[in-house]
Amino acid sequence: MYTLLKEHANHLGKQAAEFASELVRTPSHSLCENSVARLVERRMYQLGYDKVVVDDFGNVFGIIYGIDPSPVVMLNSHLDTVAPNEEDGLWEMPPYSGELTGGRLHGVGSSDCKGGLAAQIYAGYLLKRVMLPLRGTLIVAATVSEENGLSLGVQHLISKTLAEMKIKVDYAILGEPTGLGLFYGHDGWVEFRIGMDSPNPNFLQDAANVVFQNLLNASELKGVPGYLELMNVEKPKFATESQNVSITFNRRLFPEDDTEKLAEKIRNYSLQNVSLEHNLQFDIKVREEVQKLQSGQTVQVRYLSNAWETNPFSSLMDRAREALTSAGCKNQPGKWKLPHLGMGTAGSILTKRFNIPTIGYGPGLEETAHSENEYVETDKITEAILGTSSIVHSLVGVPVFGWTADLEI
Repeated sequence: MYTLLKEHANHLGKQAAEFASELVRTPSHSLCENSVARLVERRMYQLGYDKVVVDDFGNVFGIIYGIDPSPVVMLNSHLDTVAPNEEDGLWEMPPYSGELTGGRLHGVGSSDCKGGLAAQIYAGYLLKRVMLPLRGTLIVAATVSEENGLSLGVQHLISKTLAEMKIKVDYAILGEPTGLGLFYGHDGWVEFRIGMDSPNPNFLQDAANVVFQNLLNASELKGVPGYLELMNVEKPKFATESQNVSITFNRRLFPEDDTEKLAEKIRNYSLQNVSLEHNLQFDIKVREEVQKLQSGQTVQVRYLSNAWETNPFSSLMDRAREALTSAGCKNQPGKWKLPHLGMGTAGSILTKRFNIPTIGYGPGLEETAHSENEYVETDKITEAILGTSSIVHSLVGVPVFGWTADLEI
């Protein structure tokens, strides 16, 4: 079985890389994903997915039905990318070139995660093309509004779109950059907004500066030292129309962190050596705001992404490891490092809110994401097609000892 899958994956690798190049050439910043969504929708139709849906948030997903409705495995990659910084002149090629050269696809989003998205779409096509029977359902979902770290598209897809279709996802595989490692979790982050007010503007300014310095010097809040960005405090911002002032405080969240206890700790550190005279009002809460999506929908967002982890010895991880080994693919478990605050994956939402066992498996490299000269190796896209299809079949496929398939691609 795996020999035939590998042969087909090798044939499809070039097509998938060319499609990924087309995706890179189509700008899709967060909240502006409509053009690239249309490309995905059209390609899924061309590849013969059983059903293709675009929901009211702009998420696109294709369905391949098996013998029974369940179990359901969802492949998920996001449509949006960060906006490239072209002013510093560090891009050797234009960020939207989608250049295929030297065995690499170059451009913004190539690694995070349009290469992974193309691999997942073609992994679904590979299973359908070789007529390898499924006992459950495969969903390949390309979702919006992920790069803000809040995964708004995935939340809507699971809680509303799929729920209305009476579809319950049993497993999820993210196409985020893992270097073809099998990832099972990462740290989280939170953004607090500190508000201060006083009828005495001079006192308020002095107090705000003391709070700012207190937070900068609060080593206990920084967590474990290392190369990871652990904490960021922005300078106080004074409102022009009133006497109040705000300070933004970002902090990495570790699995053992409790958000409410962390907020109380920040309050205690902030108010050291600050006089409580002059009717000083001090408030700290997780930042919230309303965002408008490409579809026109508005949604209230809360800037909090919890740390998450799927048990590395769970049946999901065991099956995935066995499938990759059987297919002759790289099999290296690990976790995302996410060196910069604000980075994340949909795993936080999928595992914490919806209790869906989730892993990551993608061709990109985490260290090239959100950086100049982003790229993904094209042979990794090919291997990701093989590895992803193998994992999917191990989860929802029918064990087959003899089967045939059309080898012409």
